[in-house]
Amino acid sequence: MSTYQVGNFPIDWCEWNGKFRDTLRKFWKGNPGQIRDLGYRLTGSADLYGEDGRSPYNSINFITCHDGFTLNDLVSYNVKHNEANRENNNDGTNENNSWNCGAEGTTDDIRIINLRKQLIKNYVCHLLFSSGIPMILGGDEFMRTQRGNSNAYCQDNEISWFHWDYVKKNGDIVEFFKKAIVFTRHYAVLQQRKFFQGLDLDDDSFADITWYGTDLEKPAWDNPELRTLSYQIDGGEEKSDNGDYHLFFILNADSNAHKVKIPSPREGKRWYRAIDTSLRSGEDFFPPGEELLLIPSDDYSASPRSTVVLVGK
Repeated sequence: MSTYQVGNFPIDWCEWNGKFRDTLRKFWKGNPGQIRDLGYRLTGSADLYGEDGRSPYNSINFITCHDGFTLNDLVSYNVKHNEANRENNNDGTNENNSWNCGAEGTTDDIRIINLRKQLIKNYVCHLLFSSGIPMILGGDEFMRTQRGNSNAYCQDNEISWFHWDYVKKNGDIVEFFKKAIVFTRHYAVLQQRKFFQGLDLDDDSFADITWYGTDLEKPAWDNPELRTLSYQIDGGEEKSDNGDYHLFFILNADSNAHKVKIPSPREGKRWYRAIDTSLRSGEDFFPPGEELLLIPSDDYSASPRSTVVLVGK
């Protein structure tokens, strides 16, 4: 029997969901065949916790932890660099599902720097907006690096220390983290403790969650080449002071842009853009109450390797 027992712990336990980590990393790296598993991970991993009475809150979602790459290093290194640990780089796992965006380690190429930040913003969105309990590795909010060392427990030096000057240097990522935390606390449907069912549970003609491809068709879940997924959440299913609203998510891990059809909003409502991780800081995230009203359109052009969140209100 395998010693990897995620999903098999007793009912009262919450678990670090390593499958969430692995699927999200593979998806944004561009690996094929991730769509079906991605649907489970974003919604609390019902395949792991739904059959024995547990809830999404049994899933502790994470992208990075104390063991392995930091979030910055996840998008900056293709391979581990543990030479300083004096084990000939043999320690630590080789299966990190990381991608350096075109250069190994530090670079002055602004295109690579911007892409790395864009991917970090993608990870932040799905860590904080997915069903379950989010776990953030300290220092990821300001792009802490261990210089590619994935096993730095033995390093009490510049490799493992927190460099607080990075807070100012990478203030745009700090701000994005802050806004994402406010966003998930503002919209109660992102904090619900039950699994989505794909059903209209409040008789408003909208299912609690509806999945789409790029043309409002059902996703081709088993198409290994599909790297774009969208879905709509009915905020009215979870009562709050925000009234009736919809959240529409577009995840485009493809290296190409895609026009994605947008569902019609509720009667009397309009779509507003809250997030587009492909845009520059200041335009990438509009907090609740300040979202950008979209010009009426049937579709949205999702940039390569980007996350888009629209609010229908």
